[in-house]
Amino acid sequence: MKMRPLHDRVVIRRVDEESKTAGGILLPGNAAEKPSQGEVIAVGKGIALENGELRPLDVKAGDKVLFGQYSGSTVKIDGQEYLIMKESEIFAILEA
Repeated sequence: MKMRPLHDRVVIRRVDEESKTAGGILLPGNAAEKPSQGEVIAVGKGIALENGELRPLDVKAGDKVLFGQYSGSTVKIDGQEYLIMKESEIFAILEA
């Protein structure tokens, strides 16, 4: 199923959760922190400005981004979990 978010919303798939601490301790599923980075899957058309123009979003599909741990709303589509959030909730685009 394809998704097309509206306005300034972005659909993100989180990167896999860490199941080990930096020291090598294995964490059970409920103790693992949800990662605060992911890949942008789809973006809306942009933000409508006061003069009626549409400002496109800075992020695009395929970007790796950093966001707050409690940002966005979690949705499940076709068994896959996604986050939907406004572009303003994204802190940074991760570049190689």
